[in-house]
Amino acid sequence: MLSDDQYSKYMLQSKNEMLPVFRGLIDSVSQVTMFFNEGRDMVLTSLVSCGDAGIVLDYGPSNDLNRKALDADKLFCVTQLDKVKIQFVLRGLGTTDDNGRPAFKAAWPDSMMRLQRREFFRLTLPLTRPLKCTLTVAAPGGSKLPLECQVADLSGGGMGLVGLRVDAPLEPEMELPLTRLELPEVGIISGKLKICSVTEVTNRMGLKSKRAGCEFVTLPGPMQTLIQRYIIKIERERKARETGMS
Repeated sequence: MLSDDQYSKYMLQSKNEMLPVFRGLIDSVSQVTMFFNEGRDMVLTSLVSCGDAGIVLDYGPSNDLNRKALDADKLFCVTQLDKVKIQFVLRGLGTTDDNGRPAFKAAWPDSMMRLQRREFFRLTLPLTRPLKCTLTVAAPGGSKLPLECQVADLSGGGMGLVGLRVDAPLEPEMELPLTRLELPEVGIISGKLKICSVTEVTNRMGLKSKRAGCEFVTLPGPMQTLIQRYIIKIERERKARETGMS
């Protein structure tokens, strides 16, 4: 995902560019999620220090996962600084000592991607693996109207919804509860959405529905981690299919 030309303008390539970001992550004690083993495993950590020799990160709470992380050749790291998404890849970890405590050490990443909230990597969901979610919207008269729809695309910042009832009272800037979004084999997301855009569409059979672009409102960190894990899982499966076909 870091090599996508679409995001090249957000890439930091030199140590001098990345250094202020790492120092900010250290000062703010920002949580860093390290995914490895093709997204199957993860360690929650934070930056301890950075210098010419590389960076130092805390050990995670699980000794078993720490050992697995040390064996991994590639670790995909995700964090945030001042609501800006930060992503980078570490090419292996070693061990070091931080004031008497064991810690990870790593060489500087080759690059770093820094995305604004609405510029998260966006995954287009495969038609063969649709995701469905349930929303609740206030209907005229004060009643609550449950809405079921399909997720067309998903990112850590929001999602695109299709198949919404044409009579659903949806407007831009409206906030509404996301009752349930199940990510198969990963977990369940719930929270609050803000509608950014609403469009009425007509399919080939002449049936009308609505499509909505939405962003997450203060989505908890653990749920963002679930979304990131699901995106990595789907991307891994897609690449495996493409390799098999080639």
